[in-house]
Amino acid sequence: MIHEDHHHHAHECHCQEHGHEHPHHHEHEHHHHHEEGGAKESIVKIALATVLLVAAVIIEKKTDWPVWAYLLVYLVPYLIVGWETLTEAAEAILHGEAMDENFLMAVATLGALGIGFLPGAETQFPEAVFVMLFFQVGELFEGIAEGRSRKSIAHLMDIRPDTAHVEQDGVLSTVAPETVAPGEIVVIQPGEKVPMDGIVLEGRSNLDTVALTGESVPRSIGPDDEILSGCVNLSGVLRVRTTKAFGESTAAKILDLVENAAEHKSKSESFITKFARIYTPIVVGLAVLLAVIPSLLTGEWATWIYRALMFLVVSCPCALVISVPLTFFGGIGGASRKGILVKGANFLDTLSRVRTVVFDKTGTLTEGVFEVTAVHPELIDEKELLHLAAHVERHSTHPIATALRNAYPNEQDDCVIADVVETAGHGVIATVNGRRVAVGNEKLMKREGALSHPCELKGTIVHVSIDGEYAGHIVISDRVKADAAEAVAALHRAGVRRTVMLTGDQPEIAASVASAIGIDSFHAGLLPADKVARVEALLTDHDTAGAVAFVGDGINDAPVLARADLGIAMGALGSDAAIEAADVVLMDDKPSKVAEAVRIARRTLRIARENMFFAIGVKVLVLLLAAFGLATLWMAVFADVGVTVLAVLNAMRALKV
Repeated sequence: MIHEDHHHHAHECHCQEHGHEHPHHHEHEHHHHHEEGGAKESIVKIALATVLLVAAVIIEKKTDWPVWAYLLVYLVPYLIVGWETLTEAAEAILHGEAMDENFLMAVATLGALGIGFLPGAETQFPEAVFVMLFFQVGELFEGIAEGRSRKSIAHLMDIRPDTAHVEQDGVLSTVAPETVAPGEIVVIQPGEKVPMDGIVLEGRSNLDTVALTGESVPRSIGPDDEILSGCVNLSGVLRVRTTKAFGESTAAKILDLVENAAEHKSKSESFITKFARIYTPIVVGLAVLLAVIPSLLTGEWATWIYRALMFLVVSCPCALVISVPLTFFGGIGGASRKGILVKGANFLDTLSRVRTVVFDKTGTLTEGVFEVTAVHPELIDEKELLHLAAHVERHSTHPIATALRNAYPNEQDDCVIADVVETAGHGVIATVNGRRVAVGNEKLMKREGALSHPCELKGTIVHVSIDGEYAGHIVISDRVKADAAEAVAALHRAGVRRTVMLTGDQPEIAASVASAIGIDSFHAGLLPADKVARVEALLTDHDTAGAVAFVGDGINDAPVLARADLGIAMGALGSDAAIEAADVVLMDDKPSKVAEAVRIARRTLRIARENMFFAIGVKVLVLLLAAFGLATLWMAVFADVGVTVLAVLNAMRALKV
């Protein structure tokens, strides 16, 4: 159920974003405001208000006006810098939302403006304006920090195409990709990005898929092949019928994943949201008591109302509410710079607790590229054996056939090949220059009446017989990825206790790969359903303690990716199913990225914790001082906004990976 929980959780957040239940709904709007027109406008407001505040203080020193006249003078800078906060506080109350920091700031500053009208009280106009001014400085910092986090994510978006060339009645017109409907025909010139997913109608080319998959080997493509947006067309002109609108295409989906990562709250973030909901009314209640009870006893209303206002300013939970989500946002941004897409802060949380990592073998720890590693001829020489096998397998699409053709690429000779018959699970038989050549496994040799010999090497053994007589065998094996052993070692260093490999391969091949890489245990001969069962067994085995991550690469891994506590899809951007099912998507095929992802997650959580302890510590200290009348409103402001700025700067460290 764990995984479904994630999704349920995500869904819940999503609904709240759109309704009015989200306690920081307005706050979010506020930040976006900062980003869009934002920083410049805020800086202008802050500068203008600062100049007017200084002018107001000078006027107050040099003149002798009634109190209300000074109030009018101070209201000008106060409203310039605080209007937005006041309107947001009012909106929050109208929507019946929990009181947020805008509300606390509004009450504290309006109270400070009003306090001067109490008998025997000093005016606090400059303080009120300053509190609001400083609050805006904090917001500005946060806006800039969030903008930088977003930029670091946007850089990954080199995959977004800018234009599409649509063909209508033989005429090409260049349009924005968003305007192209599914079913239209686009023409893609060499060197251009593929604007949306589709099917190739005519033309042959090679595609550079590096931006999507990190695979440096170009993919060849021809008529009737599927083509994905975000790839770069390298060589030929392609005519493509689009199958999806731009918004539904692979590139757009990836962009969307990252942009929306912020909606999946981590445990720490959801704790803080709930905390703010309960905390704010309690603080307001305590402030009212602090203002009223001692005043009734001593009659010093001005003193105690001032202390209560200070109490309000200090208790504002900005530093937490802002810096913790920002830390996660920074962590997600920093990871995306490294080609690691984390779908949400809750998955960063899980990633930091991973203690068991389960790998799929083919394509994850191994290249998934088969190559000929040995040739053992009997009747004929090595070259002749390879030559015949490559001819017979010429038209098969099986990876093993590809390996044979790659080993003997020289097909331009005068051999005549006829009567090709492929039998699934056995091999291929064909007539080459009048001789019956069978290429396949032991079962096929038995059928042909040829006596095959076992081979001591590990790998897939391809036997060859000529006219029923055994001619030798070829060993084909999958290459282990260059950084696979280092990846497993790095995981152990990062504190992962167990590494497990699952594969559909034969036990002896699995054993040789596992020992070469240093994997703790493996299970071989598995079907996709068996893989799910193995992961479930690990999930219920409480000795593992901590989360179980599954790392897979392809479509057939989707059920297991969904079942583990954390699904990590590797270089899987060609496969929609794996992207949908996984919680973390690695842009390229390097298993060492898994250890890096764990490291980034742990560091992000450490920074979030530092911010929580720091913010709460400083608050408690100044609250005690405020209650005993030892703090001033200026100190209160520092405890609130100063701590927020420091926490935001600390959160920015999460971006640096």
